Amino acid sequence: MDFELTEEQRLFRDTLRTFADREIRPVAAEWEASGRYPAEIVATMRELGLFGLTVPPEYGGLGVDLVSFALVFEEIAKAWMGIAGILGSHCLSSWLIARHGTPEQKQRYLPDLATGARRTGIALTEPDAGTDLQGIRTVARRDGDHYVLTGRKTWITNARHADPLPVLCKTDPSATPAHRGMSVLLVDAGLPGFEVLRDLPKLGYKGTESCEIAFDDVHVPADALLGGVEGRGMQQVLSGLEIGRINVAARALGIAQAAYDAALAYAGQREAFGQKIGEFQAIQLKLADMAMKVQSSRLMVYWAAAGADAGRRVDLEAGMAKAYASEAAVDCALLAMQVHGGYGYSPEFGVERLYRDAPLMMIGEGTNDIQRVIIARALLSGKGQIG
Repeated sequence: MDFELTEEQRLFRDTLRTFADREIRPVAAEWEASGRYPAEIVATMRELGLFGLTVPPEYGGLGVDLVSFALVFEEIAKAWMGIAGILGSHCLSSWLIARHGTPEQKQRYLPDLATGARRTGIALTEPDAGTDLQGIRTVARRDGDHYVLTGRKTWITNARHADPLPVLCKTDPSATPAHRGMSVLLVDAGLPGFEVLRDLPKLGYKGTESCEIAFDDVHVPADALLGGVEGRGMQQVLSGLEIGRINVAARALGIAQAAYDAALAYAGQREAFGQKIGEFQAIQLKLADMAMKVQSSRLMVYWAAAGADAGRRVDLEAGMAKAYASEAAVDCALLAMQVHGGYGYSPEFGVERLYRDAPLMMIGEGTNDIQRVIIARALLSGKGQIG
């Protein structure tokens, strides 16, 4: 039983930390406030090879282990969670193509996805279907050597940059149960009828766009069907959401760690009643609670990632890590704001941004209520064991 990172993982983490400290943290507040897209940061992520995290080496990617994968999102989210979002959707989509794509699809897309020459995301959520993906209404009907794709998607990260954009749709709307008629199409940018309608306003998660998009009779070549077989879309997406939940859990861990770091530093500097506020027991209790939540989250995130690296299904572990770490992030952001007092309510100290970013982690990649259902079903079925 080893709770330490390997030497290679520590070096990788240090490189990421240096990148975040030099290029992300100094500009996060200003660029978020102005709505500026972080093009320079994206360029550096390309240079570091981060767009190839989940692309196998034979296609030019890094193909990192999932603990290292988690480290990327933890370190970037500590500096600015929105930047982690740019990378997260890309990595999930790249993983889907690498895992389920045909040889031709892999060869066509993965080399450019690895370098960031192509970017991608994933289109799942619809105005009337979020957690209940079987309720989607986007339909693709076969017409000769094409599918005609019609529908709407919303809250799509990287929508303006995705090429291709994997789209979950129904190729057989009459199938029962519904998931048997669901497929994923790899939709190239620029196809007639594919339109990004608008950027959705958000409380937090700035830096990356979240868009509403429309498909109005988009003719998608039949060879863009992920894996080449209809009816596999739901299984393909769910397999990817396991690593998606590790990604979100790691982002939440980064937020919690950043909140703790800020509170600890402020408690050692701020004075009240003639002494540092860190000497007051009320502040000490908050710092202790935050430290326990952060370290517990870290162990759960790495536990889930290590299980996936070992080749196991990690529905239970990833669900636990995502639910626990995201709630810890919300708690730590609020506690950090309380430690900062009035300054915590101001964008000047950065805690306010953490407080706005954290709640999304409880919603993204399946709400925490859904995670609890997944966890309970795993326990009751005997597929998941604790102790």
